[in-house]
Amino acid sequence: MLNEPLKILAVDDIRENLLVLEAALDQPGVELVTVSSGFEALEAMLRHDFALALLDVMMPEMDGFELAELMRGTERTRAVPIIFLTALATDERRRFRGYEAGAVDYLLKPLDMVELNSKVAVFVELARQRREIARQRDELGLALGRLRAHGDNSPLAVLEIDANLRIVSWYRSAEREVGFSAQDVLGLKVEEAPFLAPADRPGFVEAMRALLGGEDRRETLEHRFVRADGALREGEWYCSSLAGTGSRGASVMIELLDVTERHRAEETQRLLIGELNHRVKNTLATVQAIASQGFRHALSAEDFQQSFSGRLQSLARAHSLLSATTWEPASLRNLIADQVAIGTVSEERLRLAGPDVDLPPELALRFSLILHELATNAHKYGALSNDTGTVSLDWSLSRHVLSLTWTEHGGPPVVPPQRRGFGSTLIESSMAADGARISAEYAPAGVRWHLVLPLADELPPATELPSAAGMAPEPALFEPQPPVPPEDETATASPALSQGLRILIVEDEPLVAMELMMEIEDSGAVPLGPATSCEQAIAMIRETGPDLALLDGNLNGERIDAVADELAARATPFAFVSGYDRQHLPPNHSKRPMLGKPFLGREVSAMVRQLAEEAETTAR
Repeated sequence: MLNEPLKILAVDDIRENLLVLEAALDQPGVELVTVSSGFEALEAMLRHDFALALLDVMMPEMDGFELAELMRGTERTRAVPIIFLTALATDERRRFRGYEAGAVDYLLKPLDMVELNSKVAVFVELARQRREIARQRDELGLALGRLRAHGDNSPLAVLEIDANLRIVSWYRSAEREVGFSAQDVLGLKVEEAPFLAPADRPGFVEAMRALLGGEDRRETLEHRFVRADGALREGEWYCSSLAGTGSRGASVMIELLDVTERHRAEETQRLLIGELNHRVKNTLATVQAIASQGFRHALSAEDFQQSFSGRLQSLARAHSLLSATTWEPASLRNLIADQVAIGTVSEERLRLAGPDVDLPPELALRFSLILHELATNAHKYGALSNDTGTVSLDWSLSRHVLSLTWTEHGGPPVVPPQRRGFGSTLIESSMAADGARISAEYAPAGVRWHLVLPLADELPPATELPSAAGMAPEPALFEPQPPVPPEDETATASPALSQGLRILIVEDEPLVAMELMMEIEDSGAVPLGPATSCEQAIAMIRETGPDLALLDGNLNGERIDAVADELAARATPFAFVSGYDRQHLPPNHSKRPMLGKPFLGREVSAMVRQLAEEAETTAR
């Protein structure tokens, strides 16, 4: 240990001589170990480390020269300095033998104690210096070992580059994360490194030169890298450069973090947030359309409040059901059970018959509204308006096509209505975008509604689909009210600009499309559509050649780019009506006008006016 006294070995067969040495060599931090023979000396040297050995030359059994030779032949004692002590006058031959045996000095008795203390002090100081150097060496080795262990164990890939842009350190962490062994990369120049992506290589090399060209710096770089298995990954390179000083050259220590999964997660998060924003705004736009259309047809404020609240409750229950299954398909029976739970129809007056069927999320939301409207009409005018009537709901599934029938029994005599109301319009139109066929049959014994709904993309031809009976539209259940005037008459499109313009609506939400079409009609223009898919929209553009167009930002997960490209190629002014942010719009058309969902009627009128002005300018 560092604070232990340094030991000096004194070997002499005369006890008095040893006592003299003990008295003379009383130095601080020094311990004198005395023995009386060479064999005892060898035994002591096995137990202790000595800074210096003072050996008497003339001793029985083993003299000083023989002991010195044995010391020089053993690794443990080879480096111990030896001073011979003798009472005999010596000649050059004996002196030479002493030095040949490894002595560093040769002193004659009687000893000059001042001289002896001076020589011993020199070797003691040398021993202290050796001990300190050994301590520093051990500490440095420990520190380097810990640094190496940290580098090997790091979750980041650690490597070092010297001033010549050569890879001089490649830790196990780098081998683990990147896949290449130290043998594969040590000594290579950076531009030859197999782990750098070819497209990123020039930029990375230039960045390393810049880091090595000045003072100590820290920098974070983003470059792709290639794993040994050929996988291209995204990387963040945390670089620390040290400028060269004296004999030490400049170097860059690098820690590489694979951020591929993080980038993917960030992109997924961005898409999810955008999709959530879109869904929320689409839902709000749907609620807005329900409110607007309900208000247009309501007989009174109380009637509006009751119908509006019921529809909202129906939507909310369907959303809760979908959220509980992380927006996976919802059971048709569960949707019906939710309507029973909110009191839309009582369980004892509803008969169900049909297999288990799961509806995709968007279809589930729309079906819940249809079911609510059917039950509401039955309560107002049909079988549920008395105490004895019942409703049968039967469905079957064949070749991915759902056939469903709502039949009312025991209600008042049915009289076909004379006008279409919002409820019947909502029933017939809310699933039109999904390829559904919905019709009503007004038999005297009770109203019967038929629904035929495709549930898959690959379906039999339309001629093979079951037909819905009684395709005649239902007349209104109550007299419509005149349209509500816009809040700001100055914001509407002037007849001179919008009168007679044909405006294509591309929107997959039926209620939102209905609201847009009514606002366009109020502005004096002619609505076309709605188109609910890109294929249908492009076909309508080519067939009808609309003057203007309003495009949803996304059609049931299908990007709208192709439709926007088709309109742009024809120089047809268009705007987006979307719940997405602008960054989710088609990149080539991201600067087109955009109307955010939900929207106000005057905003639709203002957008029509803006597009009409653009069309007029283009025509000139």
